[in-house]
Amino acid sequence: MFRLGFISANNFKEPYPVYPLGASYLMTYLEKNMPECSCSLFDFNLDGGYEELRRWCAEGGFDAIAISLRNIDDNNILSENCFVNHYVRIVRTLREVTDRKILVGGAGFSIFPELLLERLGADFGIKGEGERSLCELLDAIFHGKDWHGIEGLVYRDADGKVRVNGRSTYVESPCLKMDPDSVSYYYEKSGMLNVQTKRGCPFRCIYCSYPIIDGRKVRNLDSATVVENIREMNAKYGIDYLFFTDSVFNIDRGYNEELCHRIIESGLKVRWGAYFSPRNLTREELALYQQAGLTHIEWGTDTLADRTLETYGKGITWEEIRRTSQWAGELGIFYAHFMILGGYGETDATLRETFERSKDLGFTVFFPYIGMRIYPDTKLYDIALREGVVSGPEELIEPKYYVSKDVDLGNVKELAAATGQKWIFPGDGNEALIEKFRAKKRRGPLWEYLRY
Repeated sequence: MFRLGFISANNFKEPYPVYPLGASYLMTYLEKNMPECSCSLFDFNLDGGYEELRRWCAEGGFDAIAISLRNIDDNNILSENCFVNHYVRIVRTLREVTDRKILVGGAGFSIFPELLLERLGADFGIKGEGERSLCELLDAIFHGKDWHGIEGLVYRDADGKVRVNGRSTYVESPCLKMDPDSVSYYYEKSGMLNVQTKRGCPFRCIYCSYPIIDGRKVRNLDSATVVENIREMNAKYGIDYLFFTDSVFNIDRGYNEELCHRIIESGLKVRWGAYFSPRNLTREELALYQQAGLTHIEWGTDTLADRTLETYGKGITWEEIRRTSQWAGELGIFYAHFMILGGYGETDATLRETFERSKDLGFTVFFPYIGMRIYPDTKLYDIALREGVVSGPEELIEPKYYVSKDVDLGNVKELAAATGQKWIFPGDGNEALIEKFRAKKRRGPLWEYLRY
């Protein structure tokens, strides 16, 4: 029997703790495809800190340890919380009590695979989708096989140079089993649990890291498997609110219709939310999604000025944003707009246009972020490099932001307040109100209660 210690490294709980979905997909895949592997999970949100980690590792007798890194930082210029030192300390703590191989992966790692493998001092990493690659790597370690050709593998060659293998194959129907020791905590604290319906993002937003993490090739997960996963979560744990963590839910109309019809036909009484784009969306689609349980939309809007939408690479227009918001309001679907103020191409004129147009978007909530977090391998990185904002990718592990020089953000909160709409900036402090509704067993993101 091969014993794997699995660590969910995320300990960031704002605005609420997020269930370690990636770890659950990986461990479910291993259970099915590598039955000789036994997994034990250490979750930093539940199981304690470094001393507890040291004790868990010392007592576990693990043959290898895998660490999942969800995020690099909080993507907020006002706080600039960076989690890399926390990850470094995790690896150092493990090295004190074990000489076994340490493997690293997850969304955060996949953005900076070479730099993080070096910074952390791990033995191997996996970039992107991890199920099959992790299974093959563990099999190679356990049985002494060659691992050099594993897709997505990050490793050091004989000269010590870090290499990253490419990827051409993907898992089409990953199953999901929730960790029974974690479900109640996350459902109580966040009011929802997560599931995927698709991976990959084909869009071209200039700043976005999703295509780096998951690739541009969209892979729809088997809809019957997704519904069966939801059914099991509902039957075993009473989960009746889910958030689909797809980069954008409404990428594939035909697949979404199939999925929603399956949910309706199953008779499951679950509600859900997802990230949406106003692009290529009809009122009829929204009505079908609502029939299947959709109650909350988080629009990845960024700006309401057409000029800035173009420079941000959004591929949408103000009219699409206005129209789809209106449809959601008419159907009674709660919706919020996530914004980027002061990004590339923003000016005082486009900022004022965004605030003025926000008045026409009905009963909603706006979540604005200042500037754009710069990630490698994005168009924004090329722009920042050309303009001298950054000099190389190694700078970007610590949060680095692009803020337009053509906009004055000094009075941005006053401009937002003057619209009469609800603009909630990071750190505005609504935690007490959210906790009040959580205590009343209200499910979902709850930002609709902040509109008043």
